[in-house]
Amino acid sequence: MRAPLHPCSRALVAAVPTPHPDQPYDPLPVKRGAPDARNPPSGCRFRDRCPHAHARCAAEEPAERMVDGRRIFCHLFDG
Repeated sequence: MRAPLHPCSRALVAAVPTPHPDQPYDPLPVKRGAPDARNPPSGCRFRDRCPHAHARCAAEEPAERMVDGRRIFCHLFDG
């Protein structure tokens, strides 16, 4: 929760309101709504909402990778 890696995880954590009104609130942009679970999009299932999505995200499902001891499924973290 303190250092999310995946862009959608970062957006979710950034959307949580802070308990202190003097702290800055700057949520990350998220595109569109959730995909249809019965008919998921091709490639990465989060690509329609991800501000970092690119052509590869539509064409290819990301493989599991370990980054800093955490599992992540995102093309942004290809070695």
